[in-house]
Amino acid sequence: MPQPDDDSQEALKRLDERLKAFMGEAKPVSGDAERGVGEGYRLLGEVIGGILGGLGLGWVFDHFAHTTPFGLVIGLLLGTAASAYAAMKSAAAGARRAVKKDGTEA
Repeated sequence: MPQPDDDSQEALKRLDERLKAFMGEAKPVSGDAERGVGEGYRLLGEVIGGILGGLGLGWVFDHFAHTTPFGLVIGLLLGTAASAYAAMKSAAAGARRAVKKDGTEA
């Protein structure tokens, strides 16, 4: 906070020094963190996409076969199962990559 008797240039210099000190302490984000976030979003997309895809296919089947609730229910179950399988497969692949990178066993 600038003192009343400071002129603006001195206050600006102090603020600049504090900013440089703060930026020097900040650690850059590693590629691993960004990759982890990307894998999380991909996993979320697989789960939501699988469920919505199953519902959509069930609705289309119901629309043409006139079997109103059964297609949606079966589509929801199949979409949930497919998305769970895809999520487990993605998680296993991520664990294998982490083990390969670290050289340790999980």
